[in-house]
Amino acid sequence: MSNSEKPYLIVVGIDYSAAGDLALEHALELAAARPRADVHVVNVVRFYGAQGGIDGAAEAGGFVALSLADATAQIEQYAEERRRAFAGSLDSVQLRAHLRLEAPAQEIAQIAADLEADLVVVGSHGRRGIARWLLGSVAETVVRLAPCPVFVVRPKALPEELPRIEPPCPLCLEARRASAGAEYWCAQHRERHGQRHTYSQRDRVGAETEMPLTFHS
Repeated sequence: MSNSEKPYLIVVGIDYSAAGDLALEHALELAAARPRADVHVVNVVRFYGAQGGIDGAAEAGGFVALSLADATAQIEQYAEERRRAFAGSLDSVQLRAHLRLEAPAQEIAQIAADLEADLVVVGSHGRRGIARWLLGSVAETVVRLAPCPVFVVRPKALPEELPRIEPPCPLCLEARRASAGAEYWCAQHRERHGQRHTYSQRDRVGAETEMPLTFHS
């Protein structure tokens, strides 16, 4: 097949969350604008043993046990339902569903390579902390691994409140002033921060690396 005959191919990673729905919606919009396009919807499950798979229920924050056959039927039904719900015309778009096992980011990037995809679309949940480590890291890893451009989408939401940095403790400031810098903390914060440690540049010099870091109480 020549390049002129090859359809524009989009791979979409979904996890049955709002972010995954939005990713597929954007992929269908991009595909509908092309004279000819294929959209490949990919869900990745962790499979344990011969009987059951674990499919991440991202919005609920839990897991759902599924057989491999059920997981396959689920992604196929999901793709068809999203196609029917799409407001635009998809007459020139072929929609296909895939189930992959184990590592989501690697499998999404791999199927993009296998299919010579032109674009990967993934959702990001836009969370910090543990939730970001579990969910947002998939999108970040796909960006690093995919052999083609990656479009990351996220649901609209109010910006998360940034952590507030507290001003210095007045009693700690007084302790530093009164001790001419010998003591950093007041009695209350001394217990929290522990004993003061210092190091000097000469402590960093070693015979081989010249960069060991030695702390002295």
